[in-house]
Amino acid sequence: MIGVLVVDDNPIVRSALRGFLDATDDVRVIGEAADGREAVAIAQFVQPTVTLLDPRMPVADGLSVLGELSRHTSVLALTVDADPNLIARMLRGGARGYLVHGEFDPGELRRAIIAVAAGHGWLSPIAAAVATATVRDHGVHEQAQHDLAERQREARSRYALTQREQDVLALLSEGLSNAAIAHRLLLTEKTVKNHLHHIFAKLGVNSRIEAVLRWIGHT
Repeated sequence: MIGVLVVDDNPIVRSALRGFLDATDDVRVIGEAADGREAVAIAQFVQPTVTLLDPRMPVADGLSVLGELSRHTSVLALTVDADPNLIARMLRGGARGYLVHGEFDPGELRRAIIAVAAGHGWLSPIAAAVATATVRDHGVHEQAQHDLAERQREARSRYALTQREQDVLALLSEGLSNAAIAHRLLLTEKTVKNHLHHIFAKLGVNSRIEAVLRWIGHT
């Protein structure tokens, strides 16, 4: 028997979910909560296998208590909200599944609870699309960061840049002024200017923009 905690600020939703789940042979509602704060307190006491959690609630919403809830139970988000940003944040925060009202029937809800209880995931179609896009975008970002780091390693070797010169270049590439670079590196502005003079000479450039472009491997 899978014990479930239902967390939703709407009592009608809680009642409907309890009525359906208590009619099944393998799932029972062992607790209800109307907000995130109450959910954490009840979860610590009844130790549900799965918590059906509405991310949007007053007092303390589901997202704000997701991390703490996940230490006591597997969380399955159950909501009318199909906002991609919310879906991504819930999944990154530890939710094992995300169901959007109107995109599942009672049979799928039961199967989702059983899957999450077994340590698997379960996503509505829109949540699955967001998860896929998030993984893809993360992969693209990671590859871009790797490529940039590789180009900078080549630049260090080719132009014999000192560590301090690399530090100055990194801040220069963020668009910082000489004064801001000096503040960040605990240097005087004159020292920063001297570093830039040496950097320009080593890179064979005459401007800040040219230096940054060469540093990130675009020239």
